[in-house]
Amino acid sequence: MSDKKQSRVLSGIQPSGTLHLGNYFGMMSRMIKYQEESELFCFIANYHALTTVPDSEMLISNTFNAACDFLALGLDPEKSTFWVQSDVPQVTELTWMLSSHASIGLMDRATSYKDKIARGIKPNMGLYSYPVLMAADILLFDSQIVPVGKDQKQHLEMTRDIAIRFNNTFGETLIVPESDIEERTQLVPGIDGQKMSKSYGNTIPIFDTEKKIRKKIMKIITDTTDIDEPKDKDTPLFQLYCLFLDEAGQKELSNRYDGKGLQYGIVKQELFEKVMDHFGPFREKRDQLSSNPSHVYEVLNFGAEKARKVADKVLDRVRSAAGVNYH
Repeated sequence: MSDKKQSRVLSGIQPSGTLHLGNYFGMMSRMIKYQEESELFCFIANYHALTTVPDSEMLISNTFNAACDFLALGLDPEKSTFWVQSDVPQVTELTWMLSSHASIGLMDRATSYKDKIARGIKPNMGLYSYPVLMAADILLFDSQIVPVGKDQKQHLEMTRDIAIRFNNTFGETLIVPESDIEERTQLVPGIDGQKMSKSYGNTIPIFDTEKKIRKKIMKIITDTTDIDEPKDKDTPLFQLYCLFLDEAGQKELSNRYDGKGLQYGIVKQELFEKVMDHFGPFREKRDQLSSNPSHVYEVLNFGAEKARKVADKVLDRVRSAAGVNYH
């Protein structure tokens, strides 16, 4: 018999587009590992996606594709709890209750909201109150650890603030979660050197055609350093390649960058081959899943049922503490 799970870990991903290396190394690969050592809760955040995806058919397609991506990459619905956010509507009730304990000042300090508006996304209340819904996602399942990227760290801190304020008002009701930020993978560079993000159009997809993946990799920005001069390692090509290498491999690549004769075109071709080798088995499994949607929906329904059982218990505890359960 296996040892009892030591901690409950929760994370989610928005179904806002094609899966890329930043998603995988920034969060998804860590989720797959967590299911072996912890009690993993993992969901597809389609309520969150409503703030930036106004096309209903696109959201439906993206949600299905995200489920296929997770399952293809190794998420095991027997070892974890995996569901679509909207299949557990208890999260919206908890969002309203938590909103009464989230100050306007706290919301105004959210840098993610300001960044999105600065990039031209039309402001709306969904974007503004995004951190409260995220807090509900986390607190509804008594999550203890939340793996987040650097860009989501503030939102986790806001979740903690809201939970602490609720507990100070009504007694110890909510578990205050801790963040887990892995330094090596918290920011995966895109082909232009910025953080890899669909909103920047700088991603390298995982499950696209070989031709499109290779074309993206060949577009990774490089400098014009002479072939016999040492090359800069603080660059997206070097950093992306290192994601696929162990310590010895990274050292060897570093030595090549320090020496003479290194050609960026050859390094890019090697990176392309690494990507295809690494994700080859996952790509085959994903093709099987996408051609059998009834199985995917069955898995999601199974996960949602497990998630709702936990959510009901936590929400009942919150309702009782706040006085909403009046008899």
